[in-house]
Amino acid sequence: MITLTTIASGSEGNCLLLCANDTRILLDVGISCRRILQALESLRCPVDTLDGVLLTHAHTDHTAGLASLCRRCAVPVYASAMTAAQIGMKNGALYDRITAVAPGDRFLLGDAEITVFPLSHDAAGAVDYRVDCGGASFGALTDTGYVTEEARQALCGVELLLLESNHDLTLLENGPYPYPLKERIAGRRGHLCNEDAAAFAAYLASTGTRQFVLAHLSRENNTPELALAAMEAALRGANATVSVAPRFEISHPYTAGGAVCRRSV
Repeated sequence: MITLTTIASGSEGNCLLLCANDTRILLDVGISCRRILQALESLRCPVDTLDGVLLTHAHTDHTAGLASLCRRCAVPVYASAMTAAQIGMKNGALYDRITAVAPGDRFLLGDAEITVFPLSHDAAGAVDYRVDCGGASFGALTDTGYVTEEARQALCGVELLLLESNHDLTLLENGPYPYPLKERIAGRRGHLCNEDAAAFAAYLASTGTRQFVLAHLSRENNTPELALAAMEAALRGANATVSVAPRFEISHPYTAGGAVCRRSV
């Protein structure tokens, strides 16, 4: 069984807890260590029981709490070599704490098998992860301008997916952001819009994905209602559920376990 609980989701910070049987993993730590510790205590997961931290990339909204967390406990940290180098430029001690992983790698972390795949984002070495544990599977896809072929293959048939649905194109185009920032967000090294997220969700639903949790919604350029409307239109008739991760609050648990997962050939 795999249980996902989001702790924070959005441009102000991202962090989630995965429990794969008895293995406990944080995916990104982009909020203060104090908030992370408080969340873990409320979830009855003391920080000293963590088995690993997986980092997607070096942007602050995914790494802000890393230094304090590493001072607090000896949890192993995993990231791409380029992400580790970027973090190490600011804090050499953290570089020594990170185990480098690469797209295409598969490794065991406790009861969980981790698969690494690349993203297309304006942070060198950005990656995301699929987690398998027995018959359960979870995947994450956020902070990418488009769905890479490696992500499509790795996530095919995953039972539970955390999926970026960052912005509504019309709100972004007509919003207050300066034009270069709008171009960056909507570009191929930016973030997934609602329509692209929904199209990918429809594909994954056809391969067996049954739960989608929408994440990293922009406060200025999206609303939960718009993101859900795009998903519901794309998934009409599919056997799948869709939720939106809270921005600041701890979510209710999302559980995957026992579904037959099909991968692309």
